[in-house]
Amino acid sequence: MLRSYAQLARLPNVFTALADVTMGYLFTHRDGEFELVYWVLAVASAALYTAGMVLNDVFDYELDRVERPERPLPRGEISLATAQYLGFGLLAFGLVCGWLAGAAGSNFRLVPGQIATMLVVAILLYDKLLKATPVGPLAMGACRMLNVLLGMSGGSNLSDSSTWLVALGIGIYITGLTWFARTEAVRSSRPMLIAATAVLAAGVAWLGHVTKLEPYALEQARLWPWLWLVLGGSIVYRFGWAIADPEPWRVQQAVKNGIMSLVVLDAAVAFSAAGHAATAILLLLVPAVFLGRWLYST
Repeated sequence: MLRSYAQLARLPNVFTALADVTMGYLFTHRDGEFELVYWVLAVASAALYTAGMVLNDVFDYELDRVERPERPLPRGEISLATAQYLGFGLLAFGLVCGWLAGAAGSNFRLVPGQIATMLVVAILLYDKLLKATPVGPLAMGACRMLNVLLGMSGGSNLSDSSTWLVALGIGIYITGLTWFARTEAVRSSRPMLIAATAVLAAGVAWLGHVTKLEPYALEQARLWPWLWLVLGGSIVYRFGWAIADPEPWRVQQAVKNGIMSLVVLDAAVAFSAAGHAATAILLLLVPAVFLGRWLYST
């Protein structure tokens, strides 16, 4: 039973949401100190992401009975009513935590709660209305962008353009990844996969462009573009493997790799601002990869 709930929540992917919010936090807390506001935002992020995954299957129940009958809801391992209570309950809990984060510091701030509210709206719009439309990938990219901004809201009024540029880079990457995964249940169109890969590669390139090493690492700054070139190349290579033969299992494996690669991207961005504190993000790969051996991520 626990496995069914973990599968419904896409438990391995929750750690990628934590990577996003942690990167956002470290980008605006360059001393690398994890204050109370971070922990409240991390709980909010995990709850909202899990809610989105659960409600995704709730709204896709009839479709999954045909295309993905092995999932927990079509198999009857978890009732539809239970999943609805769980999904909306987590959504409400995450929203409350977002607003509580505004009171976790010395001064009450509205920004964390406002970002959490926008994220809730974006999740519902994607899951219920936009997922199957042409703007579905953009909506999912917006969800991830807001998750990064949620982390940033703990230490910034978001007036610095660099915060928005970094969040936008993650949004572009996820837009391409979501587009790539749109037809993962059947043999995919090769031109669509190529176009989606170009979008996610643009997201990686954008992140490399808008980040730079701080003065403490000036000696390594000249290597920074090469790091992003190697990182981007390793990610795109995996998608090229699926493009060469776009069978469902290859596409699904590429998507899984792309989701896990998000943790590495987040760590690289965080390193540019907070140095070795970014190691905390890389550690999230351990449970994500371990759990990913037994639970699907797509």
